[in-house]
Amino acid sequence: MNAGNTAIHAPDLFGLRTPALILDLDVLENNLRVMQERADALGVRLRPHVKTHKCVEIAELQRSRGTSGITVSTLAEARVFAEAGFADILWAFPLNLSRIDEAAALSRRVELGVTVDSLTAVEALEAAGTAFSVWLEIDCGYGRSGVPYDSGRVVEIARQISRAGRLALGGCLTHAGHTYGADSPAAVAALAEEERRAMVEVARALRAAELEPGVLSLGSTPGMSRVETLEGIDEVRPGNYALHDYTQTRLGSCAVGDCAVTVLATVVSAREGVGGAIADCGALALSKDPGPDDPPHYGRLFGSPEGGHLGDDRVTSVSQEHGHLSGRYRVGEKVRVLPNHACLTVAHFDHFEVARGHRVVDRWKIRRIRD
Repeated sequence: MNAGNTAIHAPDLFGLRTPALILDLDVLENNLRVMQERADALGVRLRPHVKTHKCVEIAELQRSRGTSGITVSTLAEARVFAEAGFADILWAFPLNLSRIDEAAALSRRVELGVTVDSLTAVEALEAAGTAFSVWLEIDCGYGRSGVPYDSGRVVEIARQISRAGRLALGGCLTHAGHTYGADSPAAVAALAEEERRAMVEVARALRAAELEPGVLSLGSTPGMSRVETLEGIDEVRPGNYALHDYTQTRLGSCAVGDCAVTVLATVVSAREGVGGAIADCGALALSKDPGPDDPPHYGRLFGSPEGGHLGDDRVTSVSQEHGHLSGRYRVGEKVRVLPNHACLTVAHFDHFEVARGHRVVDRWKIRRIRD
C-alpha cells in the first residue's frame, strides 16, 4: 500500500531522522487478522476504536478485514474519518453540551452515535431539535463515567430518550477500563465476564420496562484477549490491539513480537565513565505514562535497534525532549524503545514510518487534529 502522503526520505530504517515512530506493517496486519477472527468466533461485530492510531490507512485495513463502523473519542476524529468515507461512527465520550451544534451538523452527513449518561444531556439533545442516535453509557464497575448498570437511572434515562420525538436509543455501551489494573490474565478474564454480565442485566432491565436496549457494545483489548464468551452482546470496541504496547505484554494480551509500534531514537549525550545516557525520546515522544512496572519507567529498550527481544535497559525518566536511558551508550548510537502506552505515544507524532523488516515502505499521516 502506498498512501502517497509524503516521499520516503530514507528507505532504510536506520537512515531515518529521529525520533521516529516505526510501524511494523507485517505485525499490524497480523494483529488485525487475529482480532477480527476472534470477534467472528465470539459472534460479535468489531467496531475498533481509532483513537489508538488516528490513521485513515489503518482504519481502511481494519474495514477491509470485516470491521463494522468505528469508534472515536473526539468530534475532530469523527470529522476526519467521515471525510475519508467512514459513515458509521460512534462518539464514545460523554456528550459535551457545548458541542451539540457541531454534532448535529455531522449527524446530518453520517450515522453518528452520541453518548450520554445523564438526563441533562438528553434534555439538551432534545432541545436542539435535531435527530440523534443516542447511546447510553453504562458503568460496569470501572467507575469513570456512565450510569451504574444496576441503577434505576438506566431505565429512567432510556425512557426519556424513547419519549423524545427526534431521539432514538441506538444502543448501550460500556468499557471495562479496570482490566488495565488486573494483576493476572485470570483477573482480566473475570472482569471481562463481569462486563458482559452487566450489559446483559441492563438489557434485561430495559426489556422488562418495555424498552429496547439497541446495540449492546463493550470491550477493551485486555478483555478481548481473555473473554471466554460474549453471549448476549452485539459488538466490541477494542482499539489498542492494532498496535499493542509494553503494558499489553504485561497484561498477557500479547507477546513482545505482537507490538507493531516502536520509537527509534538517537543517543545525544553520554558521560564517560558512568552509566546512563540521553536520547531524543523524551515526553513528547514517549508520553509520561509510567507504565505497569515497579519502579516505573517510560519504555523498555530492545537488546538492539533491530528489535526482536527486550533488553534490560529502560527509559528511566523524561523531560520534554530528553529521555534518560539506563545502561551504557555511545553518542550517535541508535536505540529502539517499546512504549508503555501506544495510544499516547502515537498522539505525539505526525506520521508513522511504515516498515517491512528494515525497509521503510511508506509514510502514513496521523490525524492529530484537535477539536
